[in-house]
Amino acid sequence: MTMPSWQETSAGNHKLGSKARAALWLIQEVGEGNIFTVAKLREAFPDVAQIDRRMRDLRDHGWEILTSREDPELLQQERRFVARGKDVWIPGQAKAPSHKASVTNAQRAKVFQSDGYVCRTCGIGAGEAYEDGVEQAVLNIARRQVLLPDGSSTHQLVTECKRCGRGSVDRSVNLPELLSQIKSLAPIERSVLSGWVKNDQRTYSSLEVLWGLYRTLPDDSRKAVAEALDGTDD
Repeated sequence: MTMPSWQETSAGNHKLGSKARAALWLIQEVGEGNIFTVAKLREAFPDVAQIDRRMRDLRDHGWEILTSREDPELLQQERRFVARGKDVWIPGQAKAPSHKASVTNAQRAKVFQSDGYVCRTCGIGAGEAYEDGVEQAVLNIARRQVLLPDGSSTHQLVTECKRCGRGSVDRSVNLPELLSQIKSLAPIERSVLSGWVKNDQRTYSSLEVLWGLYRTLPDDSRKAVAEALDGTDD
């Protein structure tokens, strides 16, 4: 099948949606491995109100598009088109994966309550300000792929803030591997971890707090701490 132009609104007997046209634009105008800006994307599709959202939807079909959060070399408005995925302009290829079915309001409320109304990726709560002060957190429901002990794979619902959900970082969970690592812990380690799990919060010892403070110090101050510690050994 001949690849249609991104400027066309139909191919053969079927209509080309904005998601399919955005994919074609990436291939024909940007090229894999190259950088583009959100402004250029919107300029190419002036009549599509949410063209950047349609482009993000391509990730559900295997397309790899990085933002400045995943690629430090990019500016905030820049994106890198890394690799193409499914040919979403072909009928049947643009269908959303089954695990992308809509989440009901009842499911959403239950997940928020179970997760304590915080993002399970970064820990921020709804309406709280991020450290950079740019925006306040908005919580969404994400689907996390989980490998189960019986070898099957499923998608489980989890609370995630809008900022954490923007990236394409693989957050899939290998539950058997995690359980195996827990089983190998020493009894005292398992006891400590069990306490954290029951409280859904990690408590830090005074030693860990001091280590965290030390790691923030400038070089001269770190040397002063090291010399003070060496002096206590005499």
